[in-house]
Amino acid sequence: MARELRRLLIPPGRLRRALAPAGMEAAARLVELDPEEAHYVERVLRFRHGDRLALIDGEGQLWSATLEQPALLRLEQPVDEPLERASRLSPAITLAMAVPKRDAELVWRMATELGATQLQPLLASRGVVRGALPLERWRTIVREATEQCERLWLPHLAAPVEALAWFTTPAVGSALLATTRQAGLPTLPELLPDLMPNLRKMPLVNQSDPTPAALKLAIGPEGGWSSEEEGAALEAGWQPVSLGTPILRTSTAAVAALAWLSLGSARKD
Repeated sequence: MARELRRLLIPPGRLRRALAPAGMEAAARLVELDPEEAHYVERVLRFRHGDRLALIDGEGQLWSATLEQPALLRLEQPVDEPLERASRLSPAITLAMAVPKRDAELVWRMATELGATQLQPLLASRGVVRGALPLERWRTIVREATEQCERLWLPHLAAPVEALAWFTTPAVGSALLATTRQAGLPTLPELLPDLMPNLRKMPLVNQSDPTPAALKLAIGPEGGWSSEEEGAALEAGWQPVSLGTPILRTSTAAVAALAWLSLGSARKD
């Protein structure tokens, strides 16, 4: 039933405010919407008093709710008794991508739909993007994609960092560096049969600690990684991998690689 309802992601802290003190049961389960959420519910969805929708907290829980007022929802279950609970997707996958001139928003959306756990924008030395980046807009897109694709866990979109600095951190778990123009590299599909069984055995990442992940995949800029970036990654334990013979755009490479990983993680070998 809940899967047929339109979804709205409310941060966990605000949902906890719906817990009423003892003796105030009549006020329990009321969730206030911020102006943007209220506009979406009333003007975009065109919901009216008594219409139902699903609320998710981005941390694996779902409730159903009814619209009381344009900016007020009433949960149909107690906050501590959600309608659904789900574990995080396994294996936990980080997509690290050199920010392209175009299509970054498209990649973050598709990465969310394909099950990425963490999203890390990188500033590569051969990248063409510099200056302030629309991080909050990107996070809005990730939140909306989470609602649309019916995930219960919100991916963590980190602040952009320099690629060279990021690669100096020793690799934890499996770390794959997508690269081109190197003979003899294994392709990602060739690695999956041996890679996935081990990844499924790794513990799930903790939402409050978004750094560790079972698998990290780094996608470079269309000009390729610099020799310094690639050298730092290899020294830190990253494994170079090919995504095939054609030279792909950054956005194409990221989505194609995540699609392979998504299919690979879904197989029950």
